[in-house]
Amino acid sequence: MSGQDEFQFEFGEDFAEHIEAFHPTFCRVLVRYNPEGEAALNRRQSARLQRLSDYLHGGSRSLFMFELLVPPDKAQLAKLKGDKKAFDLEVRPRLMVQAIEQLQEAGVEPDVWKIEGLDRRLDCEKVVAGVHRAGRDRVGCIVLGRGEDDQKVSEWLTTAAGVPGFIGFAVGRTVFWDPLVNWRNKKTTREAAAAEIARRYGEVAGLFERAHVAHAA
Repeated sequence: MSGQDEFQFEFGEDFAEHIEAFHPTFCRVLVRYNPEGEAALNRRQSARLQRLSDYLHGGSRSLFMFELLVPPDKAQLAKLKGDKKAFDLEVRPRLMVQAIEQLQEAGVEPDVWKIEGLDRRLDCEKVVAGVHRAGRDRVGCIVLGRGEDDQKVSEWLTTAAGVPGFIGFAVGRTVFWDPLVNWRNKKTTREAAAAEIARRYGEVAGLFERAHVAHAA
């Protein structure tokens, strides 16, 4: 089950049967993994994820998408006096690379890594280097919005788009939250809400494409 503190298979030993029932293009997991966190927790998660990875690469029609979240532990936050923005800027990038490498060593081999946004190009380059190490050049990265405001998402997408290896983005709440809330509260029509979601998504896609082209030129 994605989204929990510890990754579990929602359907237990029957996970493969449920994947094949839908045969999605991507089988995606959301995993919270801090490489400097609880070692036993990381080992348990890695073992389950390695099973899934082996299954998906062993004949499944679905590709493996891995959404990696690296939450701070209490000790890491304490060193920064509780400053989560400082953690995102100064500590999380290093931990993300360590997490990717630890998971690879445990036999977890995604086709696409879904990565929390990074403020600095150099950190994006280090993440891609970790993803591509030891001949994994065909593996891609996409950047996620993490529910941040429009300005922060724009900054993250623009930074990532200029780094070879980042092939796209994933945004959700940034695009659909306000239009859906307005529709639920009967402040707009279904058609107008759908049009606004489409407009917002188009803006984000255009931003990523323009930044990608500009850096490739």
